[in-house]
Amino acid sequence: MGIKKIVTIVGARPQFIKAAPLSKYIAELEEIEEVIVHTGQHYDAEMSDVFFREMKIPAPRYNLAIGGGGHGEMTGRMLEGLERILIKEKPDCVLVYGDTNSTLAGALAAKKMNVKVAHVEAGLRSHNMKMPEEINRILTDRISDFLFCTSAKPVANLEREGVQYWKAKVVVSGDIMKDAVMLYEQHAVAPQQVLLAGERYCLVTVHRAENTDDPVRLKAIFGALKNMAGKEKIVLPVHPRTRDKIREYNIDTAEILLIDPVGYFNMVWLLKNCQVVITDSGGLQKEAYYFGRPCIILRDETEWKELVDNDFSALVGANSAAILDARYNFRFNTDYSSNFYGDGNACSIIVRELTGVKK
Repeated sequence: MGIKKIVTIVGARPQFIKAAPLSKYIAELEEIEEVIVHTGQHYDAEMSDVFFREMKIPAPRYNLAIGGGGHGEMTGRMLEGLERILIKEKPDCVLVYGDTNSTLAGALAAKKMNVKVAHVEAGLRSHNMKMPEEINRILTDRISDFLFCTSAKPVANLEREGVQYWKAKVVVSGDIMKDAVMLYEQHAVAPQQVLLAGERYCLVTVHRAENTDDPVRLKAIFGALKNMAGKEKIVLPVHPRTRDKIREYNIDTAEILLIDPVGYFNMVWLLKNCQVVITDSGGLQKEAYYFGRPCIILRDETEWKELVDNDFSALVGANSAAILDARYNFRFNTDYSSNFYGDGNACSIIVRELTGVKK
C-alpha cells in the first residue's frame, strides 16, 4: 500500500470547504490516518469555527493560532510551528489546498523534511505576479510530489513551466469543491440575519486585498452597487477586512444590505436563490457555475478561464461602468450542461492516487 498517514494543513475559509468532503472520505477508511492542522490564518468564529461545526470536519489535532501580520511574518511563523508538528507526527505525506500562506508554509515545511507533498488545486495561474496567491501557487507546485488539477487547463500551465522535468505526478482529479457542493447542497439553509423568501437579489462578496486596500477600486465597486440598489436588492456578506475599509474610506452603503459573514450552508442557500453573483472570490466563481448562476468577476484576471471563455462569467475588474454593463447588457451563457471540472468524484481519485485505497 502507498501512503498511510496524511497531515492535512488548512487555515482559511476556502480550505475548510475543500477539506470537508476529503476528510469525511478519509475518515471512512480504516487504512488511512489523517491529522488535521489549522494554522489559524482565519481564526474567528465567523470565518473558521462555523465551518468545522456545520460541515462536521474532524476537529484539528493542532491549531497554531497564527492570524494577522504581514505575509512574510505569517508564513515564517507557520513554517516554524508546522515543522515541530511534522517532527512529532512523522507523516508519509502533507496535503495542502489552494493558494494561501498556509498552503506554501505547509509545502515548505514538509519538503525540507523530505516528506511528500500533495497539492490539491494545482496548476492554476492568474499570471499576475503582484498577487500573493500567485506566488504561493507557483512555489507550492514546484516542490509538490502530487499535483491534483481541476481540469486540463492547469495541466497545460504546468507543462509550460516544465513539469515534465520535475519528479511530480500530475493528475486531473476534477474540482473538489464540486464534491462539496454535491455533498452539502441538501443542507442549504437561509441566513437568519435576512429575510429573502421570494425576493430577487444579487449576491455580492468583496474581500481580495487588490480591491479592499485600494480606495479607488473599492469606491468604484460600491458606486456600481449603489446604482444597482436602486433597481434590485443587493446582499453582501461582509468580510471583516472589507467592513474595516468601508469605514476607513467613508463609503456610503445605505442602500446595500450588508450582513455578517455566513457559514457554508447559508452561502449555498444564497447562491441557489440569487439572480447573479458578483464577486472577487475564486471559489464563488465556480460555485455560481455549479448552481447555474451568471457571475460578474471583480478582478482583472481569473484562474477559472473556462468560465470566462464560455461566457458563464464576465471579467470586469473594478470599473463601475463595466460592472453595470455586465449586469444589464451582457448575454451570459445559460447552457450549463458543460462539465469542465469533473463529476464530483475528486475525493476518490485523490485518495486512490495517494494511497492505492479504493472505497
